[in-house]
Amino acid sequence: MPDRELPVLTLPVHLALCAARDACRAALRCSLDLGRSECTVELSADGWSWHGQSYPFMDACKERTVYYWDGQRFAPAARFTTSLIKLVPTPWGAPTFEIDGIKMLPTAKMSPFEDARRKVALIEPRGKTILDTCGGLGYFAACCVAGGARRVRSFEKNADVIWLRSLNPWSPDHSDPAGALQLKHADVTAELASLTDESVDAALHDPPRFGIAGELYSQAFYEQLARVLKRNGRLFHYTGAPNRLTSGRDVPREVAARLQRAGFSTELHGDGVLARRTGHRR
Repeated sequence: MPDRELPVLTLPVHLALCAARDACRAALRCSLDLGRSECTVELSADGWSWHGQSYPFMDACKERTVYYWDGQRFAPAARFTTSLIKLVPTPWGAPTFEIDGIKMLPTAKMSPFEDARRKVALIEPRGKTILDTCGGLGYFAACCVAGGARRVRSFEKNADVIWLRSLNPWSPDHSDPAGALQLKHADVTAELASLTDESVDAALHDPPRFGIAGELYSQAFYEQLARVLKRNGRLFHYTGAPNRLTSGRDVPREVAARLQRAGFSTELHGDGVLARRTGHRR
């Protein structure tokens, strides 16, 4: 769960703090939670304070980087284990994240949070049990809960992504074991086998690109999705359009064909495939 009492900074906020200091201002209204809200911080020549705690001005601040307070300094919200994973600010407030420089959420035309809201609306979450296969920053799950979902079963394989969630003010709270959102650090390809037949009402599938996680586009995976979804259950599968210009591959149509073989009716919808589990295999 993100700590709402700790500040998160980006370059525009850093510059605003420095400008207010240089102008000898005593206070500044700004956002310390990536645009979710505004607050007033008190300024001095040496630093600034908020909620009774003092913080130093940063010596340097980079573009395309989110900084969090680690108890001693403002550090980049980035980690390298097997891959470089980092939070990346957007003009919309809600950040995206990157893995080895590859952006994981669309941000060119709208906020990734608003993008998630529109996609969640396609599966009509109210009163439903939702399968969220690749939790990421939790935007799908947050919108499902806000949309009245009864239960959201979310899986995230990458521990570093879950760590990013703990820093991101836009990520939902999953700390209540009795809450609607249940996040599990696990590989959904393995977890699906433990779910009972027709145990979820709808599903959201937002996998990494095919080249990173081809198993999440496989016929076997889609057949498992069909098994756990109730009849007429809706699925939105984000695909984007990778490699269309360079290789001529049409990933959305390839995905739609596999889903049809697994027992879904499909339609191409925006940057993905909207499907309904019919049980009729092609």
